Amino acid sequence: MSKVGVIMGSKSDLPVMQDAVDILKGFDIEVEVDIVSAHRTPEKLFDYGKNAHERGIKVIIAGAGGAAHLPGMIASLSPLPVIGVPVKSSNSIDGWDSVLSILQMPGGVPVATVALNGAKNAGILAAQILGSSDKCVLDKVLVYKEGLKAKVIESSKDLK
Repeated sequence: MSKVGVIMGSKSDLPVMQDAVDILKGFDIEVEVDIVSAHRTPEKLFDYGKNAHERGIKVIIAGAGGAAHLPGMIASLSPLPVIGVPVKSSNSIDGWDSVLSILQMPGGVPVATVALNGAKNAGILAAQILGSSDKCVLDKVLVYKEGLKAKVIESSKDLK
């Protein structure tokens, strides 16, 4: 079974990152959740980045606020796709520092970046990546997307 790693710089990021965990579990995707601080636990970051693929992780979602080095550093170490979630934290400049830190990666070190506090979309994107090679996950993504469509149609009917 494919696994997604959901990591964050500190426990204070968990309320945002929980959206990724919840959506992935809704797709019946195994999730490994951990705190990996780029600045406070660099040895753990190096170990995680270099070895996640050996534990069956297929995609890494990395959330971080402030300077937000975690997604980029993980991407520099790992052969896996990394999705960065900029988190608006207490030490953030309205979240822009986090957005730009994750978005402005140098050539050769890609990080897919979702919106500020956009962990739900990160989870959906991870499921779509897995679904490109796993029909079971793809079918669940298709059902999810049909559900979104049905909600819009139903909301439209409510207006009339």
